[in-house]
Amino acid sequence: MRKVLFIALFLLTTYYAAANEISLTGTVISNGQKMIGARYMGYVKKVFVKLGDYVKREDDLYEMESAEFDIMKSQADVAMEQSKVVLEFWRKRLKVIQKRKEKMESKKGFMPMTDIEDLDTMAENAKAMLDSSQVMVKQMAIKAKQLASVYNYLKMKAPSDGVIVQKNIKVGDMVMPGMMTIMLVDMEDLEIDVSISEGMMKHVHLGDEVKVTIPSIEYHTKGKIRAIIPAANPMTHKIKIRISFDRGKQNIFPGMYAKVIIRQAR
Repeated sequence: MRKVLFIALFLLTTYYAAANEISLTGTVISNGQKMIGARYMGYVKKVFVKLGDYVKREDDLYEMESAEFDIMKSQADVAMEQSKVVLEFWRKRLKVIQKRKEKMESKKGFMPMTDIEDLDTMAENAKAMLDSSQVMVKQMAIKAKQLASVYNYLKMKAPSDGVIVQKNIKVGDMVMPGMMTIMLVDMEDLEIDVSISEGMMKHVHLGDEVKVTIPSIEYHTKGKIRAIIPAANPMTHKIKIRISFDRGKQNIFPGMYAKVIIRQAR
């Protein structure tokens, strides 16, 4: 008789515990997903990574052919040097004219005024050409910086640490501006994405502690409701919630199935 009462009490306790729990299913996602796209059109020269590779920030991912940009860079360098030569010529020319003018002014009584006026005109012209040359040098410097930024995109580097999960290019492929070439995800910044019906929202609060289970590896841990996100499609009557959790040292990857239990629903 005592054994029967114990079993009945256990079942009753289990029933009330279950009644105070909401069991949800979700998916592990990464907050650090990076989609790397091409900025310029060209052919892929080298690819330095494979699917599943772990990369660190600033590691090389791939390189594009640079023959066309090499020509543009050479032309910009030549134009820059030419503008500097022109600038230096007019700077020296202006100094020579000013020295001649100073000598003439020291001999004012012996030199015709027309000669001094001619030097003034020459000095003004030289000053105007000097100013124009300075503007040209600045423009060439800006163009050189623009080409340097292009070179940064010809050899694409990893924007952060992560794992390569998608690679859409190989050597010889033509890429177009805006085309996604590589996707990498941060394996450290993981959360669980869960959809919940609007009727259960009265039980969900930011900061609430929840139980998290990853069934495939039989991992149990605790989590917190980090965010409540309105659904993009109002017809589904579903709300998304994000659960942050302690992954420990487990091999947990984006895309894995997860169970979330909200206890003591209010």
